[in-house]
Amino acid sequence: MATTLVRPGPTTPGTPTAPTGPAPLGAGTHKAPSLRHLGPNWYASVMGTAIIANAGATLPYQLPGQRVVCQIFWVLAATALAVLLTARAGHWLHHRDQARTHLLDPAVAPFYGCLSMALLAVGGGALIVGKDLIGLPAAIAVDTVLFTAGTAIGLLAAVAVPYLMVVRHKVEAHQATPVWLLPVVAPMVSAALGPLLIPHLPAGQAREAMLLGCYAMFGLSLLATLLLLPLIFGRLIVSGPLPLALTPTLFLVLGPLGQSTTAVNSLADMAPESNAGAYSGAFSAFAVVYGVPVMGFALMWLALAAAMLLRAARDGMGFAMTWWALTFPVGTCVTGAAGLARHTGLTAFSWLAAALFLALLTAWLLAAANTLRGLATGRLLAAPR
Repeated sequence: MATTLVRPGPTTPGTPTAPTGPAPLGAGTHKAPSLRHLGPNWYASVMGTAIIANAGATLPYQLPGQRVVCQIFWVLAATALAVLLTARAGHWLHHRDQARTHLLDPAVAPFYGCLSMALLAVGGGALIVGKDLIGLPAAIAVDTVLFTAGTAIGLLAAVAVPYLMVVRHKVEAHQATPVWLLPVVAPMVSAALGPLLIPHLPAGQAREAMLLGCYAMFGLSLLATLLLLPLIFGRLIVSGPLPLALTPTLFLVLGPLGQSTTAVNSLADMAPESNAGAYSGAFSAFAVVYGVPVMGFALMWLALAAAMLLRAARDGMGFAMTWWALTFPVGTCVTGAAGLARHTGLTAFSWLAAALFLALLTAWLLAAANTLRGLATGRLLAAPR
């Protein structure tokens, strides 16, 4: 039976609307009540923590102790992922009615793409910095498992969530937000992190299949993003600024921009390792020809989103889990700029990567401190108002 949702106004991502009608039997006596309102948006905190490890370890500039700090962030991200996977399993086990409500809410369902990206980010971090702690064989095994699971979930979300939005969700043009990008961006994360596994695959068909498969996911995600971006920008122009709590989600647009730039540069790095080595020159050229214009657009959007964020802060924007949107997307621009620095040799891209990384650290500190405070007070796990 379909669930009817009440929509009195804009909905904050991660805050499901309440179903009408009588409460499900035993709704007030659920086990693990603290997990009832734990939505898939919480995976964004894992993504935002893992990207610091991954981006910091690949920066053109390396300070003494920087890699150790990156290792600490990877351990934090891996631990948070394990805790969240357990908690979300408890959510589905004890609160199936609420889980179904999340799937039927167009403000929450897109966050299922975050599960994929959290798995991928932690898995990629295992090969980037985690190998220093657990050894290369274990890191390869961890990344293989997490990359496979994350890619499968990401491809499923890229189809299932838009399907639900078409046939089950009731959405209007003024409800378009950058949150809609989350499920279709997940395959782009696979495209960016898949190349890390190429040197560890058998030479020949396996390596070439991984390389070209990542290019296919790059195209899948890019074209889907190009379909959605006009809806999002058009909503801003026609309907005005997003509600205060949603304003940080404007930074989500940076995700496909920075991640696609990272992907083409990573794929160009690994092209000589596969049977496609004959085309490695073309892949390297494409990394620059594509990446530089997209990075330019990303910087323009970053300035626009930052201006809107300052406006919202002046208007009294309080903390919400949407603040984590200020982390992972900016981190993808860090890795994208670092990739362009490798392929162009321009110091300007190295400076850009370093500057964006400082912004990423600041955003993470703000989001993490407020999240811990919200957990300590119980506000973030309370029923939505």
